[in-house]
Amino acid sequence: MKFSTNLPGLARWPPAAFAVPGANWQEQLGPDGFKRIVQTADELGFDSINVPEHIVMPTSMVPQMGAMWPDAFTVMAWIAGATSRIVVNSGVIVLPYHQPVPLAKAIATLDVLTGGRVMLTFGAGMARGEFAALGVPFEKRGRIVDEYVAAMKVLWTEDEPDFVGEFVEFHDVVFEPKPVQRPHPPIIIGGSSIFACRRAARIGDGWAPMGAQGGNGPWLNGPEDLPMFLAEARTVPGFVEREAEFQLTLPALPTRIGPDHTIIDPGFTLTSTQQVIDLVATVREAGATWTAVPPLEPGARSLAEHLEHLEWAATEVIPHFR
Repeated sequence: MKFSTNLPGLARWPPAAFAVPGANWQEQLGPDGFKRIVQTADELGFDSINVPEHIVMPTSMVPQMGAMWPDAFTVMAWIAGATSRIVVNSGVIVLPYHQPVPLAKAIATLDVLTGGRVMLTFGAGMARGEFAALGVPFEKRGRIVDEYVAAMKVLWTEDEPDFVGEFVEFHDVVFEPKPVQRPHPPIIIGGSSIFACRRAARIGDGWAPMGAQGGNGPWLNGPEDLPMFLAEARTVPGFVEREAEFQLTLPALPTRIGPDHTIIDPGFTLTSTQQVIDLVATVREAGATWTAVPPLEPGARSLAEHLEHLEWAATEVIPHFR
């Protein structure tokens, strides 16, 4: 089983953690603090660092989502340069926001420079106002994801790439460099709905549901729902033949999200290492190949405490699952 972590301070979700401006330790992080976090995760043996993304945030969603979000690929490139072995993963890049030809070039270049340390988690997006600000049709976001992934795969794998689609078209071009990872870096589809699960089974190398509740569904709320979703995935032509290699990211402590995108209290707190080990064991038994180690309450209250959490996870939890 593999373990991911994140980079605190660049994304401010949920905003409740930053209720007092300037008081939260993550707000005070600078370049040295960011570097200490990613290099510590690298040295301790974590498998990936995940980077989220939003470009703009509609004002109506700021109370739930916060306003501060990074450009994922910029952060991924910076992390890659500051580390030596850990995988950099977009968690998630909202794919309809990015024209696929230059994005494919950036991904292939970073994969070459890192010796194959790039992983891609793509989502379809959910913020209508963000789509409007970027001039991307919200109602077509699913078709856009399917086509952009297909176009990038052509660029990464074919010597004479040629593609005609609804949103993308190119002919008589060459595309170099190709990614180091063949046929391309792993593509994980993010999203907790049955639609995201089907898309992952069609075009992805894995699926990364967060855990959700409310809104259009059905949603995967936790590992107990996984058999139903995998049964749906197996109806997708070709999935059964590659299911053994399919990657599944499940959070040990799912984030419950309501229909207005507010966070729903999971109803319990983590106070012991054994509780965390039991949660990770549950998602592994369900079939997860990736997860993250949730912190003990009350969570890190300083950079030093976050670094202690990483060391605790690497020495007290992760070895049970290697």
